[in-house]
Amino acid sequence: MTASRNNASASLTRRGLLLGGAAIAATAGISPFLTFRANAAPSVGELALVPSTPNPLGTIDKLFLLKGDPLAAPIKTIVAEDGSEVPAAVLEDGERRVLRVLHFNDMHNHITDLHGKKGDTHRLAQMVKMVKDAKAAAAENEAVLFVSAGDDHTGSVFDELMGWSPEDFVADAGYRSYSAAGVDIAALGNHEFDRGAALLKKGKDVDAKFPLLSANVHSSAHMKRDEDYTAAAVADIKGLRVGLIGLTTNIDTRVGQPEDPTLAVERPVTALENVLPAVASISDVVVILSHCGYGIGKHASGKAATEREIGDGDFSIAKIAAKLTDKPVVVVGGHTHTELNTDGIDQDNMMDGVLITQAKANGAFLGDIAMSIAAGQGRKEWYSSVSLHPIKASDIRVKADDEKYASLQQEGDWDAAFEDRVVAPLLRELDSKLAETIGMVEADTLGKDATVASRYIGENALANFMNDAVVARSVTFPNGKVDFALFNATGLSAGVATGALTFKAWYDVMPYADAIHVATMTGAQIRDMLQNNVARLLRPEEEEATDKNGFVSRGFLHFSSGIRYEIELGEDAKSAKAVNITLNGQPIEDVLDKSFTMAINTYIALGAFGETWNGKPIGGGVKGDIASMDLRALDYDHTGLVYRNEVIGYIRDQKVVTEENGAKLDGRLAVLK
Repeated sequence: MTASRNNASASLTRRGLLLGGAAIAATAGISPFLTFRANAAPSVGELALVPSTPNPLGTIDKLFLLKGDPLAAPIKTIVAEDGSEVPAAVLEDGERRVLRVLHFNDMHNHITDLHGKKGDTHRLAQMVKMVKDAKAAAAENEAVLFVSAGDDHTGSVFDELMGWSPEDFVADAGYRSYSAAGVDIAALGNHEFDRGAALLKKGKDVDAKFPLLSANVHSSAHMKRDEDYTAAAVADIKGLRVGLIGLTTNIDTRVGQPEDPTLAVERPVTALENVLPAVASISDVVVILSHCGYGIGKHASGKAATEREIGDGDFSIAKIAAKLTDKPVVVVGGHTHTELNTDGIDQDNMMDGVLITQAKANGAFLGDIAMSIAAGQGRKEWYSSVSLHPIKASDIRVKADDEKYASLQQEGDWDAAFEDRVVAPLLRELDSKLAETIGMVEADTLGKDATVASRYIGENALANFMNDAVVARSVTFPNGKVDFALFNATGLSAGVATGALTFKAWYDVMPYADAIHVATMTGAQIRDMLQNNVARLLRPEEEEATDKNGFVSRGFLHFSSGIRYEIELGEDAKSAKAVNITLNGQPIEDVLDKSFTMAINTYIALGAFGETWNGKPIGGGVKGDIASMDLRALDYDHTGLVYRNEVIGYIRDQKVVTEENGAKLDGRLAVLK
């Protein structure tokens, strides 16, 4: 395989490279896996080849879905109905085709990022423009495929259009906009199941005009394999047969929810070993949409500051794929939010001739893989060019003479008609959704004045409620209930008044879309965290000169009710102490070696940047050059669940916010005078 390093402006050079090269004769035989019979219903070890309708706005000419159980046994036979059309090998010996795969992963509903001061960043509309340009410029023998590698939900305010039950459903913003964008196919990611498979099915039924793939998700009571998703597919584009297989992480998918107790995810490599040889036999090239993560076992990349459990990640998937077929194979990855092959192929991302790539997350890039494939030559005579096209952020405050201007989104960078026709109606729907009542507030302790006045100086009723809500909701987390939760004071942006509580009102309380990361900590580490935290308190002698409506950027943390302690102020921040600490009622001295789990929001888990939970001296005006504890070094389970969504889920479950369900001061933190 030959790798060329090209950037976004080099498409003509790329095409010249890929379409060049000698044609090498080969004979395209009939797949030994393929058979015809009157009844094509698959048995164990078989998949049925079923013609389907592709997204009319995509590029697939003919689409075939592979239905059946890919986990019961290795697939030995692909069954087609007598007389039905199948993906035929139509390329002449040595004939060359180019496949250009434009891809994204982990969009997390960042279709358009809204910002009052900087202006809106039209992430998907920018991609749509790039894809349309690529299709318009495609050569006669160049096929363009537009795909998602999963996690198309959970992460932005657009999530709320899904609702929390099929009855509350308004729209699946991701799938609706992808359908209009011409997405051809998508893998199921773990976050597709965050609001339950029943809602995912509703979104798929209403808004997805493209197929969903996963070969290793099974047994859902709501999302039925072969009805709502399939293990694999074959797309015929300009005579090129493209096999596609979907894989989903078995580590982080939210299984075990009460409304879908049988939902399960098998090891990705088990499914791949069973299906890849059969799929490859009727394909010229295979694209594996792997929402399993970059790496293998424990690995650190992308959003992980430390090693995280990957399990069967893309390293193992690529190595197994290389052994199972000699056809060209690429692994289009997701899940770990890793930026790969930004300016061309990094040879570390080639595993035995199989390419691994990924386009970070949240609409940061559009990935671009261009492959030149000679019929019948497998991986002997194929060429690939890989790059990432950055999606430009908006900042309308920056003037044209500023050096940053060219790197920012400007008019003409996005498909304005797509934004107006597809995204704008979703935003209008969202306006009404933001007005929706999510519960009633009876507690009078959560108003803005009380919240803002106390968030930096001691115990805070709203923070108490939020952290306790996360602990209560954690019974549904993939790895079970957590012991404690925390949240930073600067993340509390408003309070809530008594009466009806709208989604918008709660969104104003915590506008940041932080995910939940579960750290494993010893009692000794929690003691050290609390000791570090007391130095961050806004001290009584500082209060008068401090505007508490602003950010006191010291990283002061609030905790759930299982953590109780007192602060001895001492003479200054450096001499302040955390005393009388108890964890779930036990004195800290008795549990120093015991392990606990702590739910931590993204900002803090990443070291809190200027609020310094990263080993640097505590800032925000704290004197004494006090080193901060580095929370980035903890062992994390990155759930991907959104902190705000979990608190809202708790409010919906409770229906009211009262002192009885946590909205109160209970003495978990006392500042000793």
